Amino acid sequence: MIKHSGPIRIVVVDDSAFMRKALTMMLESDPDIKVVGSARNGEEGITRVRQLKPDLVTMDVEMPQMDGLTALRRIMASTPVPVMMVSSITTDGARATLDALELGAVDFIPKQMSYVSLDIVKIKDDLLAKIRDIVSRKHILMARFRTRRSFKDAQTGVTAARTPLTKAAPAPPPKRHKKIDIIALGSSTGGPPALQTLISALPRNLPVGMVIAQHMPQTFTKSLADRLDSVCSVTVREAADGDPIEPGTVLIAPGGKHLTVKRYGGRARAVVSAEPGDTLYKPCVDVMFNSVSEAFGANTMSVILTGMGSNGLDGSRNVKGKGGILIAQDEASSVVYGMPRAVAEASLTDHIAPIDTLAAEIISYF
Repeated sequence: MIKHSGPIRIVVVDDSAFMRKALTMMLESDPDIKVVGSARNGEEGITRVRQLKPDLVTMDVEMPQMDGLTALRRIMASTPVPVMMVSSITTDGARATLDALELGAVDFIPKQMSYVSLDIVKIKDDLLAKIRDIVSRKHILMARFRTRRSFKDAQTGVTAARTPLTKAAPAPPPKRHKKIDIIALGSSTGGPPALQTLISALPRNLPVGMVIAQHMPQTFTKSLADRLDSVCSVTVREAADGDPIEPGTVLIAPGGKHLTVKRYGGRARAVVSAEPGDTLYKPCVDVMFNSVSEAFGANTMSVILTGMGSNGLDGSRNVKGKGGILIAQDEASSVVYGMPRAVAEASLTDHIAPIDTLAAEIISYF
């Protein structure tokens, strides 16, 4: 990680004066962050970004004159910079946010987090740390963005991007001989585009089921599952309590709930519950990994993708302690190298790979 010199310079783009003030107060509660400019709509935002050359931009999704997606597309086509979208917690807001993440936004801020509330008190420090991490890696992130299909599409005006630019395919990893009966995957910041890259590369006849804990609010996980299902060969859906764990099916934990796995008469099923209630994240990767390792033991494969913090570390220790396999995303392709770093530095990983080849590592076991 490169230490950022001087204050982190941010431009806030939002049509609400109250939201601009609330975001500025929240961001500048960190002495290392300075809001250097603001804008009331996307068109003004583009001008501010061009003039001020900030380290990061917060961009409202819905604005008059020019909406956030249009502004994001134009910024990423001309002068790519890390952008965090500010989105309402609605189905439409979730869809727009997922579009933004495909177009190159690095993350999003749920709109109610911008208000003074108990929620923001609990989550603010994590958000500010995430901003510091993203800005410290902005040159790596933007260089990688320029290799994505979304950069080419942004320049040519295409609305959404679905796949990365193709390169010469690397040699596939050797066939591995170990029985795997389930794949459990945890991800957070930067997860949705990473999930799309990985899951779209899995074959329709994947011989095991997959369960995913992605840190997202309620309503967002349903939209994410629907989008992935529309572009992937495997079946993807938001998990419901009692769903069977089946080959070729990917279950995504609902936002605000935990996803665990239990065996009933030899058959594994999903358990969706608000308990335990004392975890920082719902869904929690540790909770899911622990349950999967209990149910499947040495036949578990766990995967850790991009994300802030160390959620998944304790669960990964349990997976490895029972003889399972652990695969992690590499630093260069992660938006935030927190969760993968934690398991790598604990020497728990069997394989570390860039997101573009991570599916091949998984498939090598089947």
